[in-house]
Amino acid sequence: MCDHNQFEVIPTKDHICVRFRKERTVLSSAVLNGGLLSAANIVIMKVKKNLGEPEQNFENPAETLSKYSESILLKGTTVGMMTAASMDSFRQTTRSFQGVDFTAIVTAGISNARCAGDSADWQKLQFTVPATGTINIILIANAPLSRAAMVEAVMVATEAKTLALRELGVKSPVSGTIATGTGTDAIAVASGIGPAEISYCGKHVPCGEMLASAVIEALINALKNEI
Repeated sequence: MCDHNQFEVIPTKDHICVRFRKERTVLSSAVLNGGLLSAANIVIMKVKKNLGEPEQNFENPAETLSKYSESILLKGTTVGMMTAASMDSFRQTTRSFQGVDFTAIVTAGISNARCAGDSADWQKLQFTVPATGTINIILIANAPLSRAAMVEAVMVATEAKTLALRELGVKSPVSGTIATGTGTDAIAVASGIGPAEISYCGKHVPCGEMLASAVIEALINALKNEI
């Protein structure tokens, strides 16, 4: 258990759970409670790998995560992600500058690595994607972020993910080019609590540097044994 006063991180073989002392504003692409909302928890759930066709014997992922969150007794709103990657890939890295912290929490697998712009695997707009190796990123700030800064944090963290994959030489099996992620990646950015709001998280300011550096280190360490 890692305690950073405002939150705790609980890693197990079945999940990684972040519990906040007070509800946070979270912006995410998560399948359970994605979008922008107030959340008490963020969980990454380990599921069995399934390389079958989409929509073949799959329970709705949001329902699966909701049931699982109840089973581990999480209280309040939970933002939920899932992955077939090993929980041994869990890494946590923090960067600090003048009292502001950014923590990156990562689980990662690259069995379905892809480059943005690759041909889609399934030519259908709506379906449930089979669970495969996924890069899940949770970014936690200890200071409040404006909504624009939260979106900017997602953008910079995604660029950092791409840089980490380039450094590792991960390629898309579809196009043979350097992968920019996997086909099932998810990200969550949790704003902090405090009086002074951060308005910018771009590459010209310390917050952008911190969050990108944390993501790069955590992701490289999570994947280096798979390369």
